[in-house]
Amino acid sequence: MEAVLSSKFYITSPIYYVNDIPHIGHAYTTIIVDTLARFARLKGKEVYCLTGTDEHGQKIEQSAQKKGKSPKEYVDEISRNFKNLWDEFGISYDHFIRTTDDYHIKTAQMAFLKMFEKGDIYKGKYEGHYCISCESFFTKFQLIGENYCPDCGKETTLLQEESYFFRLSAYQERLLKFYEHNPNFILPKFRRNEVINFVKDGLEDLSITRTTFDWGIKLPQNLIHQDHNNAKHVMYVWLDALINYLSALGFYNDLEDRRDFWAANYHIVGKDILRFHAIYWIAFLMSLDLPLPHHIAAHGWWTKEGAKMSKSVGNVVNPKEVVEAYGLDCFRYFVLREVPFGQDGDFSQKSLMERINSDLSNDLGNLLNRLLGMSAKYFNNALQVDLENLKKHYSTEFSQINKVLKSLETYMEEVQTNRYLEEIWTLFSLGNGIIAKKEPWNLIKEGKNEEVAELLIFLANLLIKSALCLSPFIPKSAESILSVFGLKAESRNYKKFVLENGLLPQIQLCAIPALFPKVENILLEEKETKNSQNPTTNTPLEITNPILKEDFFKIEIKVGTILSAEELPKSEKLLKLQVDLGEARARQILAGIKAHYTPQSLIGKQVCVLANLKPAKLMGELSEGMILAAKDEKGLTLITPQNLKKNGSSIS
Repeated sequence: MEAVLSSKFYITSPIYYVNDIPHIGHAYTTIIVDTLARFARLKGKEVYCLTGTDEHGQKIEQSAQKKGKSPKEYVDEISRNFKNLWDEFGISYDHFIRTTDDYHIKTAQMAFLKMFEKGDIYKGKYEGHYCISCESFFTKFQLIGENYCPDCGKETTLLQEESYFFRLSAYQERLLKFYEHNPNFILPKFRRNEVINFVKDGLEDLSITRTTFDWGIKLPQNLIHQDHNNAKHVMYVWLDALINYLSALGFYNDLEDRRDFWAANYHIVGKDILRFHAIYWIAFLMSLDLPLPHHIAAHGWWTKEGAKMSKSVGNVVNPKEVVEAYGLDCFRYFVLREVPFGQDGDFSQKSLMERINSDLSNDLGNLLNRLLGMSAKYFNNALQVDLENLKKHYSTEFSQINKVLKSLETYMEEVQTNRYLEEIWTLFSLGNGIIAKKEPWNLIKEGKNEEVAELLIFLANLLIKSALCLSPFIPKSAESILSVFGLKAESRNYKKFVLENGLLPQIQLCAIPALFPKVENILLEEKETKNSQNPTTNTPLEITNPILKEDFFKIEIKVGTILSAEELPKSEKLLKLQVDLGEARARQILAGIKAHYTPQSLIGKQVCVLANLKPAKLMGELSEGMILAAKDEKGLTLITPQNLKKNGSSIS
């Protein structure tokens, strides 16, 4: 584990689009950012942590009109909601940026001008499909069906307007070389291929201005002076938004100069905006001749009890309500522990209660309570032992602790917060296990007070080290634990007890109220969703083509990963796929999905396969299974597992 260094560390959340109140996804992203920032401070680094709000675009203009407000009035209100919530949550950001701030507008205009003067921006005419909801452009080949957005499924708008373009196509090879030379740039690593495949599929120049609405950043004045027609152009919201990572540091504006924090150590984003950051943003920076970020880390989405959250359904989780009911640190622990980074997570109060009662109350809270109870009962809270004897008698356990502590930094570097926490929890299992094994209450009866004191000092040092490592995750609770030993979550203590394996042979304990009381009942009233309003009728449903359970059990549906995909000559519908089902060789499957998916977009994708379908020949090629898909009026979508599964896993 590296020594504590006084180096710069710059981390950002995305700036959140101000079209509604903050939801659990916003909170999850921001808590990850806050945790990494706190961890860097604990290591002694000088940290600059950025968050904020993205406030321009057609969607904002339309939402404001519906509310009967001006766009600025509308964004002021929603932006305030975000900032207030992060303050209530104790998010340790250093700057909160708004894209309506004057200094940001100045930076965006200067960046536009620099790219224009370099020859990377030119005027043309845009004709294509635009999704207002995602603020994204799509070619007809990317659409679902004839006219639906591949990201959100909503109908797109066909646009024809004068536009400035960024020469994204000119950066295709340079981007691919960058990804090749920086294999850890995109985290988690399994998302790397989807970005590389998107770029390899061919990059088109990017439309970066709009003329059909006004709510956006205008072009630089000298471009307007050159051509008065430029006054009707506003910047594409994603160009405007991404530039915030520079404007907050004082690039091309009058803010305090913090440019020495660049390049960013981490941009933390949701998986839905990975493409914008890993492709567009990097190309913009290349055009500006600026250093490139070290990592872009993309997390998954949250569902509610297995269902996608939707305001229309009424199952969106309000993080403020959850925190008010269950406590901030319990919520932080749950979202950081429950799901592997990059995978989708599922929120339920039942799962949250289980984490609180099992992990926080039983494992951690109980260990601390036992230490405090026995120290007060047997030693009046004053513990002292010979340090060398302590090291000798617990050498195996200290070796195990140190091994765990050395593994933690790698997990944080890869944003694997769940693995980090899992490792720390092995230490609490170790502590509780030793109490059960040694039975100190019996040792006291036998007059072995020194042996019990050593045990309690061992447990105290285990909790000190663990609490320091937990302080970025559950800050208030970790501070409470450390206060028992008269310590704080500071870089000097982290260095002494974690990096240098320091131990305290003498401790005066201070009692604190019990942490993490058990939750006996659900604390938030579950709102009835539209999907839950089932008709109360005993009329049986008519089942089309009914089968018996025995028939169903004959079906073998398995998870597989698409290794390669290519068009089948002379076929308008079929693609030829090689699919890994965990067998001795890959299966060849012909799928009629050519109208909905490009071959490159399928590589690395996990799918569900009807595996025991009798092989058949189609157009002279063997097909050894069937890919499952769903189709409605919006087009066709492949059925995929919610989380990554081992190839060959059965679906039942």
